[in-house]
Amino acid sequence: MTEDVLNTGETGSAARTPSRPGADRKMMAILRVIANGPAPVGARIIADKLKGMGIELSERAVRYHMRIMDERGLTRNLGERGRVITDKGLDELQSGMVSDKLGFVISKVDALAYRTTFDLKTGRGQIIINASLLPAPRFPECLEVMREVFAAGYCMGDLVSVAREGDALGELRVPAGSIGFATVCSVTLNGVLLRHRIPVEARYGGLLEVRDGRPYRFTDLVGYHESTLDPAEIFIASKRTSIRQAAATGAGKLLASFREVPAVSLADLERVLADFAARGFGGVLAVGKPGQPLLGVQVGVERVGIAVVGGLTPVAAVEEAGIATANKAMTGLADIADLTSVRDL
Repeated sequence: MTEDVLNTGETGSAARTPSRPGADRKMMAILRVIANGPAPVGARIIADKLKGMGIELSERAVRYHMRIMDERGLTRNLGERGRVITDKGLDELQSGMVSDKLGFVISKVDALAYRTTFDLKTGRGQIIINASLLPAPRFPECLEVMREVFAAGYCMGDLVSVAREGDALGELRVPAGSIGFATVCSVTLNGVLLRHRIPVEARYGGLLEVRDGRPYRFTDLVGYHESTLDPAEIFIASKRTSIRQAAATGAGKLLASFREVPAVSLADLERVLADFAARGFGGVLAVGKPGQPLLGVQVGVERVGIAVVGGLTPVAAVEEAGIATANKAMTGLADIADLTSVRDL
């Protein structure tokens, strides 16, 4: 994107600034960064975060947009310390431009996949994480629930990270009374495939029914292109999973996603998936055949479907146990060296 600045030298009222869709989208992105980042946040940090989202704005342009947001009451200027979001800003973020939010989820999938640096040969680099907030007093109980899911293999691997009050996991900062818990995001696989020149399209997030411990069919799907929210967060909040039952009996409903790759890349795909598993990653539930439906989902001509377990699946089991969680899918990148096996917690 190019910069959208109207007369950056103007210091008058925002009421005199024309409202344009491009400018509004950039301000929504800035609001999102401020809401998810450390408080307060300065223009330099905001500009860096926006760049990771594919939005090119200089610090000067960011400051211009933030002055407008200050005048609209969406943010509050704390001087050299930076800005914080106001209650009005949070309301605007929740009910902002639907057309902008429709593209946000898939854009974030693609941007994070492109930025993934994990190397299958060396085992080093950055992967994508999800972040969850768990109640600190019940964290041992949460771990016991999740360990059952990890042991059943309903995860992207057993690597996790724990953060305490005041620490950050990607874009999520841990508040008082909570423990931050990071899991490997399934979009990490997209990044690995891209590094091996295999084009991959993330199509759906949904619920996958398993029977006898094997994937049987997708029962619900939400298109990444058509949703304003991450599908995994939707299904966790609606409490429609039965992951603990699946871990205990082999029958239930898991969080899962559906991808497509070109059929011509099938041999390369199988090789990369084998190397991915050898590095300790799991989560690939099924790979289809060229042009044929997979688990009830149609694929395009000369395309191959891939079903992948949702990275937030272990945390969804905590919700099933009656313990409230807060979840942020695709919260950012983390160096794999900073994660540890859940068995070591």
